[in-house]
Amino acid sequence: MYSDTVLDFIEDSQWDSFPSHVQHQSKRCLLDTLGAMIAGTRTPVYDLMHRYVLSQMGTGPAVLMNSPGKTSTTGAALANGYAANALDIDDGCRLAKGHPGASVLPVTLAASQGIEVCNGKSFLTALIIGYETAIRAAYIRHATCSVYHSSGSWGGIGGAAAAGKLMGLNRDELFNALGTATYHVPNAPMMLGIETPCMGKDSIGWGSFVGMASVEMARVGFTGPKPIFDESPNQEWITSLGNTFEIMNLFFKPYAACRWAQPGVDGVLKIMEKETLSVGNIRKIRVYTFSAAGALSMKPPLNTEDAQYNFAYPIAAAAIYGKIGPDQVQPPKIFDKDVLELMDKISVIVEDQYQKEFPAKTLANIEIEDFSGNCYQSGVMSARWDLSNTLPTDEELETKFVWIVEPALGKEKTISLVELIRNFEHCETIDSLIALCIKST
Repeated sequence: MYSDTVLDFIEDSQWDSFPSHVQHQSKRCLLDTLGAMIAGTRTPVYDLMHRYVLSQMGTGPAVLMNSPGKTSTTGAALANGYAANALDIDDGCRLAKGHPGASVLPVTLAASQGIEVCNGKSFLTALIIGYETAIRAAYIRHATCSVYHSSGSWGGIGGAAAAGKLMGLNRDELFNALGTATYHVPNAPMMLGIETPCMGKDSIGWGSFVGMASVEMARVGFTGPKPIFDESPNQEWITSLGNTFEIMNLFFKPYAACRWAQPGVDGVLKIMEKETLSVGNIRKIRVYTFSAAGALSMKPPLNTEDAQYNFAYPIAAAAIYGKIGPDQVQPPKIFDKDVLELMDKISVIVEDQYQKEFPAKTLANIEIEDFSGNCYQSGVMSARWDLSNTLPTDEELETKFVWIVEPALGKEKTISLVELIRNFEHCETIDSLIALCIKST
């Protein structure tokens, strides 16, 4: 059974068993996803889920990000899971077609507070295990299901693996936790949430909840069916565990918007800078790209989810503001009349050459026509900070972290978090990390 190989990997993995580049990548992932989570606490969906969890999920040992409140491990995984994906600025895996970090980190954080002591090495080890199992679960999910499923449908399984490792589950308990997560994760059709943008988004919040709940249930004797890994149609996906590290195949996001629209953002900014073109001189923007991007909404956004799962809005907002971050995808900026007027000038044309490259690559060619009849082209653009482009340096990820986190936590805490995570494997406890992520009472 493939599950035995997965269980061996979870049980046997230790910090020192990972190559140095994988160890380093785990700290990059912690920094980037934690930044997305903290920034996400400034959104309406987190405010709603924060209140929901405090009223419905009871008290417990686990913190809620950017809050003095504490709740159960499952409640924290739920609310913090929503925060992690609230701005769509968290990491992703192209072939997994989704977001592993936002699904795994909330569960790892919650589990780390459900045990007596957790040090930096143990935390990062669990995080790597979570990424490796989540991404492989995604491969299996997409290979065995005809419908494109959301990140929560496989990310919660990786979350269960990470939490099970941290909480010291025995082999039978781990099997049951992974099987329970496989059975109960939200098998949500991804395109439904794109066709109707809403707070459900990528089902990551509930995927995180199920991952954590599955471990807590297994600890007290709940039994589950066989995990998803036994369904793998590709032996290599499983036998490569511990040798091939999927955590190295991530992309990172410079913008708070759907990845499919980001080549258009960069293309427009590239043309405007090169041609010193002002927004007022733009007559038309044509984006030649793949069909999934073309399926994104072109309508004026009514809320932050509308703004993120939109094709025209992030392009127009970036042209106006020069960036598309947490502030640009929330009121009042989403109602800016200049942005809305520019949106009306944007059109999408699906081309076979870009369709054939998706999902391995997200490509687009952008053309801007000015009022003098001149046409400027960007050339083929690939989403930035991607394996098919140029991955971000540590310094770029740290700059992004400060940009999106400082408005939530303030400068001092933000800088302290960056410095702490740089050497996180040397932390004897994670108390300092948790203390920097919450508000004082």
